[in-house]
Amino acid sequence: MLKTKIAVLISGGGTNLQAIIDFAKSGGLKSGELALVVSDKAGAYGLTRAEKASIPTLVIAADKSLEITARKAKFEAELQSALEAAGIEMIVLAGFMRILSADFVSKWENRIINVHPSLIPSFCGEGFYGLKVHEAALAYGVKVTGATVHFVNEVPDGGSIIYQKAVEIKDGDTAETLQRRVMEEAEWKLLPAACEYVANLIMERKI
Repeated sequence: MLKTKIAVLISGGGTNLQAIIDFAKSGGLKSGELALVVSDKAGAYGLTRAEKASIPTLVIAADKSLEITARKAKFEAELQSALEAAGIEMIVLAGFMRILSADFVSKWENRIINVHPSLIPSFCGEGFYGLKVHEAALAYGVKVTGATVHFVNEVPDGGSIIYQKAVEIKDGDTAETLQRRVMEEAEWKLLPAACEYVANLIMERKI
């Protein structure tokens, strides 16, 4: 069977992308092929990571001359066109800082996954991203946090959960130290594993 063609969407440094690349190089990604990396920012270091791994890249920047609704519509139309041209069957959001519209997501039902740096349903939804998630966990005083990989639907962080992993919060943690530990102990393990799991479901035509 042909492997599932995967696009990874990024906005920044691409550490989660690198985890998937390393997983693929080690032979873990048996059912999927990293076929495209798309960034909404031209200077994102994740593009360099992709190029070093010989993965095709594309930058789709938002047209700031348009008002917000038209800007989003144009961005998603260009993204959809690029994904179709590359024969993409699955999308991975890896530090992608845009919320995709319900219309876009509906075209990719059970084909988009995202990693979120908390144990959903805690500290998730619109406005919870990056360090803000870890700041909220520390402010609340929880003793355990973690990461979640989930399918993407029209509700931010609202899709079905695929994998979760708990990470201990330690005395003296800052948002930065906690963010790093969650990445190392959870995100970088869960996301590559979920890529293989979902790519296999698609390849076997089970979703």
